Amino acid sequence: MLELFELETCPYCRKVMDFMDANHIEYEKRDANNKKNFETLMKIGGHDQVPFLYDEEKNLALYDSDAIITFLKDAFKK
Repeated sequence: MLELFELETCPYCRKVMDFMDANHIEYEKRDANNKKNFETLMKIGGHDQVPFLYDEEKNLALYDSDAIITFLKDAFKK
């Protein structure tokens, strides 16, 4: 399952969430304001930056909204 570490007030996060929602891509939102989620973000990615997309099954870790959307377009072609 894709996990998106995000902040609701972040326009780049909103851009990714809007794309994922519009394309019916399932994901778990992880609010980076939550201490446990933030610690996980830092452990996995190492940067205090959102949006951050993580897929443990595929060992995928991406920052940057444009890079995330490009990946999703390729991965979820219809």
